[in-house]
This record gives sequence, structure tokens and C-alpha cells, in this order.
Amino acid sequence: MKTMLENAKAAKTEIARLTPEQKNAALNAMADALIAEEGAILAANALDLEAAKGTVSDVMLDRLQLTSARIAGMAQGIREVAALPDPTGMVLEEHTRADGLLIQKKAVPMGVIAIIYESRPNVTSDAAALALKSGNVCVLRGGKEAFRSANAIVNALREGLAKLGITENAVNLVQDITRASATALMTANGYIDLLIPRGGAGLINACVRTATVPCIATGTGICHVYVERSADQAMALNIIENAKTSRPSVCNAEEVLLVDQAIAAEFLPKLHARIGGKVELRLDEMAASIIPGKKAGEMDFDTEFLDYILAVKCVKDVNEAVAHIAAHSTGHSEAIVTSDPEAEAIFTSAVDSAAVYVNASTRFTDGGEFGLGCEMGISTQKLHARGPMGLRELTTYKYVIHGNGHVR
Repeated sequence: MKTMLENAKAAKTEIARLTPEQKNAALNAMADALIAEEGAILAANALDLEAAKGTVSDVMLDRLQLTSARIAGMAQGIREVAALPDPTGMVLEEHTRADGLLIQKKAVPMGVIAIIYESRPNVTSDAAALALKSGNVCVLRGGKEAFRSANAIVNALREGLAKLGITENAVNLVQDITRASATALMTANGYIDLLIPRGGAGLINACVRTATVPCIATGTGICHVYVERSADQAMALNIIENAKTSRPSVCNAEEVLLVDQAIAAEFLPKLHARIGGKVELRLDEMAASIIPGKKAGEMDFDTEFLDYILAVKCVKDVNEAVAHIAAHSTGHSEAIVTSDPEAEAIFTSAVDSAAVYVNASTRFTDGGEFGLGCEMGISTQKLHARGPMGLRELTTYKYVIHGNGHVR
């Protein structure tokens, strides 16, 4: 681990000095290498899948699985990052003092970014691409279930860099998959400039508690959809089905449904008919008196299920919906379905989450969907970065001051 961190730190200057053209060429070479090494990557992934069967849920197996199409999508994601504007060197602000001293605030790379993530092989290439484009070195520490897949992917990416004569140490994968290696990254002061955990609540909380390096809390998504009494109910059903079932294992999937009491008797039977066959509904007392389902437990409104499970609660009005979200949300993404401008205004101003939707699914909280390219993660905190973290969020800034013999 120490050698890897030393190599990553040593690579910072080289990567920070690459021109936009050099970075884009490197990214395209990395994408080419992914495609060229598809066979090796799929073989490694097959071993990971076989080892994980029976130990993780079907939806988590889906997150782990790679196919030719998914590898092609990963490569395309890298190319899309290459096509984005380079954030480094951008002059964010400038002004000239009365005495002629020019003060500029310029975007610069963070340096070495460590990403600790769970069993999602595509995060490996996404993170590497975003780090390189923003002039950073990355140290990746993936989950044990996907280690073989991540290793094959990183080997391919490093081959792409080597072909252009760029240091392979721009992209690093921690080989130790024990908990000790994660702790080592969290406390690697002097080597790691920013730590980003990407995964479930357990991982994120461990990083926030343990990290002595700068850390951004990301990802945990107890996302709510609130169906207000004036909602177009057909629209609401479409949004709920998409937010819950299109990919339940991701952090922007809906976990809690709030329904206005005024329409509960009419709307909930429609909900049950629409998704009751594939989603386990965990119901509060009022909802349970209207449709069949499982009685909601004490923790069901505070759980990121990442599965075909939806907690349902009936609320008096938009103010109670806002209060419930304030008490139970993780600050990720919330949606209201409404035709009432006043309810919309209350919801969008009072809900304190990174993304607040009106008449749209929470599933759009994603770097690609927001036009940022693939994302490093979704920040649920407020300092430095909030929401999907694209290239700009992987930079910091410094002041560059131009004078002509100025003295104070």
C-alpha cells in the first residue's frame, strides 16, 4: 500500500501538467484498451459472479455482472468524458485592483483522489476517467466481490496509458481487499488529497467516522416520492414505477412513497394494481386499511432497501410530507407529483436535499443525465460538492496574482 501511495503522489505533477489534448488522447486510448481486453475482463467477471452467487441478492448480482454491451457502455462513457470541456486552468473569477495588481481564481486538480466503492465494476472506469480528465491521480479500492473484474479493468486502463507514454500510476487499484486497506486509505494523510466513499450506508458512515483525510459523504439514498392531492394520478403511477423498479439497487431509486390522505382511498388501489405484483409494499396504518401489504416496521422509513421493497405512508398535506422527509431523508433526491403551484413552491423551497424534483422520477439524479458525463458519486453533503459529482467537483482552486513589482 505505501509503495502505491508514494507512486500515486509522485505522479501528481505529471498528470496535472498534461494538456487537454494529451488527457483526451489518453482517455480514448483507455477506452480502446477496454474494448481490446473485453475477453479478459469478462472472464474475470465470470469468476466474481460465480463466487458471489448465494451470498448476495439478485439485484446486487445485476450490479456486479458485466456483458459485452456494458463494457462497450463503459468505453463510451470514457469517450464522453474526453469530449467534455476541461475544467482545469479555468479562470473562475478575476479582478484588477486600482494599483494594477491582477488577482485570478483558477481551477486546479485536487491531486490524489481515493475512491472506496462496493461491487460495481463500472465505477472503476468511470472514476479513472473523471480523475484523469480533471488532472488527478486516482487510487481505487473496490469491493471484494468485484475485485477480479476491477483488476482486469484497471490493467486495461493502465495499458492504454502506457501506449501513450503516460505514467500508469495515474490509475491505481489497491490489491488488499481486507478492511485494513480501507482504513489505511482513510488515514493516509500526506498522500490522499480527497477521499470519496461510494456505496451503502455502512461504508459511508465508516469513512465519515474514521477518515482523517478530507472526505465527501456520498450515495446513501432514502429517496421519497410524494403524491400530492392535485396530482395527475396516471403520471404519479408512471413516476413511482420508474423510480422504484427500473433499477432498485441504485442510490437514486425510490424507497419511500408518501400519499396525500385526501386521495389515498382512490390512489392506493391503483398503486397496488400497478406494482403490487413485483414490489413488496410496507404500509403504515392508514395505507394498510386500504390495500393489502406488509405492516411497516419501525425502521422501514429509515432504510435504503436497494430491492423491490417500498415503504408507504399517508400524510395530511404537503407540510407533513416535508416534515417526514426532513426527519427521514438522507438528503439525496426527493420528488413531488402535483398540479398545485403553491404545493410545488412549498416542497421545492422547504425540502433540503441535493436534488428536488417536480413531476419527474428521482432516477435522473446521475452525472450523465445532468450532462456532467459519468459521475464520481452523488454528494449528500453541502460543503465543496453537492449532488452528482462531475469534473468541476473534482477540482479545487488557487489564486494566481500578477504584478509589476508591486509591494505592500
